[in-house]
Amino acid sequence: MIIEWNINKKRGNFRPVLTYTITLENFEKELGLPQVVMESSIPEPPDSWSASCLPGKCERSGENCSNYRIYTPDHKKGVVEGKFILPWRDNSDYPEIQESFTMLRDNFETVLKQAYHSQPVDMSGRLELSEETRKYIASGMVSQRFLEAVGL
Repeated sequence: MIIEWNINKKRGNFRPVLTYTITLENFEKELGLPQVVMESSIPEPPDSWSASCLPGKCERSGENCSNYRIYTPDHKKGVVEGKFILPWRDNSDYPEIQESFTMLRDNFETVLKQAYHSQPVDMSGRLELSEETRKYIASGMVSQRFLEAVGL
C-alpha cells in the first residue's frame, strides 16, 4: 500500500487543504482484503465546508475540531483519493496527518498478514463403487449369464 499526501494553503485566512491518495499494490488486491476504516486524529474544523477562517471565528476562537475518518481502498478498485479541509493554524504544523496515516498503515498490515496466512487450496475428489458392492453385483451378473448360457 502506498500513501501519498500533500498540504496546500493559500496566503491569508484560507484553511489548508490536505489531498491524499492511497493505492494498493497488485499483490494486495489479489488477497481480497477488507477495507480498514478508522477514526483519525486529523482535525476537521467547525464549518469545514468553508475554505477560509477569519480571525476570532471557529477554530481561531477556540472552537473544538472533530476528526476525519480515513480508510484503505476497496480491493476491487485498489485506489482511494481524499480531500480534507484542515483547521487554520499559525504554524501550519499538522503532525496528526503522519500519525494517522501511520496508524492506518499499521492496521492495514495486520489485516494483510492475516489474509496472507490463509493458504490457497486446490482439491479434487473421485469416488467409485466400493469393492463390496462390485462383488455383490458381479456375483448376480455371473449367475444370470450362466443361466442364460444354459438356456434357462
